[in-house]
Amino acid sequence: MTRFIDVDCLSRHVGAVGADKFMEKLVTFIEQDFLRWKDFDKSARLAAHSDIGVIELMPVADAQQYSFKYVNGHPANTEKGMLTVMAFGVLADVDTGYPVLLSELTLTTALRTAATSVMVAKKLARKNSRTMALIGNGSQSEFQALAFHKLLGIEEIRCFDVDPLASEKLKRNLRKVEGLTITICDSAKEAVKNVDIITTVTADKRLATILTPDMVAPGVHINAVGGDCPGKTELHMDVLTQGRIFVEFEPQSRIEGDIQQLPAEHQVTEFWEVLSGTKPGRTSDEEITIFDSVGFALEDYSALRLLLDISQQNNLGELIDLVPQPDNSKDLYALLYQDENVELMQAI
Repeated sequence: MTRFIDVDCLSRHVGAVGADKFMEKLVTFIEQDFLRWKDFDKSARLAAHSDIGVIELMPVADAQQYSFKYVNGHPANTEKGMLTVMAFGVLADVDTGYPVLLSELTLTTALRTAATSVMVAKKLARKNSRTMALIGNGSQSEFQALAFHKLLGIEEIRCFDVDPLASEKLKRNLRKVEGLTITICDSAKEAVKNVDIITTVTADKRLATILTPDMVAPGVHINAVGGDCPGKTELHMDVLTQGRIFVEFEPQSRIEGDIQQLPAEHQVTEFWEVLSGTKPGRTSDEEITIFDSVGFALEDYSALRLLLDISQQNNLGELIDLVPQPDNSKDLYALLYQDENVELMQAI
């Protein structure tokens, strides 16, 4: 049977243990898998684009487990009272092909995206960073703010959104978080003044320019999260040439990330190389570092692996018959007429 974790089940668990504690554990799982980078069969996600959004499949596998995530991105959904991003995923056993876990991944994607951002910032941001600009205050913003506060020591979030109500929502949701100051700014330029880290997490599906070179001071770490499909960017091209660029999976980032603006020969570093020590991360306090984050399937694999581990330890979720289990593995047809077969056997 397959373990199933729905939204209510996951939200209750994360609410009980704390989102920061869950993300802290998730960072560990993602790091473990990034350090096994070469063990995985990797590919860019498969995308079906329309004029108003995208639907994607994100697969990855090692010799033991296979996972995929179904995810969308439809910015106009909020006008209909629907989420911009929603997702679910599967973790399967490679030896048999059987799905061992089916889980919601909408909440989980928000948690793993923030966990990935912090994992990278630990290596690339200046030591003792205390302030962060957060541009784009939609569904992902609280997770980013909480992760950077609890796991990296950020004390002030300077936030901006073209929708002032989004910034007010962010401040309201995090009002009880001790030691964290939320400052609402009137512009992106105001938000980035004198900060250590700039996080951009906007949803608009177009070639946007959220950051321009004059807004980026020496030593800043840029956590660019919003770019995630062809034709969608957040950074002016000259911002990218000011610093060193780090990505998840280069073939995918070249298509979907802010680096889609750059020539193919422009050098970038896959982050697993920094974790493994084969390439350097930040080299000075004056260096500008840029994480061009588009979200990669291995992060979802790690999240599903964590969910399976938690579910087994805490009996989380429920077991469902996602896959048929006939008495005779060669007689699938018999499942359609189980009652008739039972009656026939009883008559005999």
